[in-house]
Amino acid sequence: MQAGSFPEVAARDFTGGLAWAGAELPPTAGLLPIGAAALRELEAAAALLAGNPLPILALDPRDFALEACRALLREAGRMLAEAPGFVILDRLPVERLESDIAVKLYWLLARLLARPVAQKWDGTMVYDVRDMGKPPGNGVRPDITNAEQNFHVDNSYNICPPDYVALFCLRTAMAGGISGLVSFQAAHNEMRRRHPDLLPRLYRPFLFDRQREHAPGDAMVLRRPILEWQEGRLLGRISRFQIVNGHAMAGEPLDAEGQDALDAFNAIMDEARLRFDFTFQPGQVQIVSNRALGHKRTGFQDWPEPERRRHLVRLWLRDHGRPFYNG
Repeated sequence: MQAGSFPEVAARDFTGGLAWAGAELPPTAGLLPIGAAALRELEAAAALLAGNPLPILALDPRDFALEACRALLREAGRMLAEAPGFVILDRLPVERLESDIAVKLYWLLARLLARPVAQKWDGTMVYDVRDMGKPPGNGVRPDITNAEQNFHVDNSYNICPPDYVALFCLRTAMAGGISGLVSFQAAHNEMRRRHPDLLPRLYRPFLFDRQREHAPGDAMVLRRPILEWQEGRLLGRISRFQIVNGHAMAGEPLDAEGQDALDAFNAIMDEARLRFDFTFQPGQVQIVSNRALGHKRTGFQDWPEPERRRHLVRLWLRDHGRPFYNG
């Protein structure tokens, strides 16, 4: 199949475990408790790390006794691949851990699933998600603001997005910041039923603003479709914000069909029936299959005290390609 062409499989509904609608899922969907045996291993690792400081990037799970944790992450990998495409590990005991030790345990767990990769062109591997008081814009990622997000794929504007996005909750906001997930297969099915004339446009390229995360002189926009069929999988790549900016930066207005398809797809993803919403709790780790599901969060109001403000720690995981930002 040529890039940007409409695959034959997309002319019918997707079925199976990844084609869920949020209204069909139980409130505990994706919840995977960190059992007693795994917690004992993590507490032993925490004690070892407290007495033996080592930079987080040097930590390798092979240096720790983590057999129960390995089994836990194998189950997480199955849930990510089969259903529901996301996992909420519940939870690390952050109330008993120093923050830096808790983040190191999170790193070790994530490495049992897949390889962490760079999240910025400068090679940043561990990324703090918190409001920096800036409005979203070119060069300012929405994840460092408190503004509401649209459903998106992390790093949709890059050549090689991560397979998985992991978020570890250290602290929650005073109000808001509700997380949402949506299945691209379910949204595709709705597009096929309601807007069959617009669906093929999603399989043709759009321009994405690369957020100035690239080498000097490199192209500032990326040309890719929102939906594509690769190796038996439906893959999504969307960020309304970056698409609007990408076409404006390139001086190439989005065609009317493309605008209608983008509007329709975003409206469908945001419907309450399709979304799965949940509120993070401190210590929980959310892992999302980044190309199978879109994710977002609502706007939030933070605490006035700096030490109480919302703080998540993000990792991008990908076993194919190289660990560079561009893969």
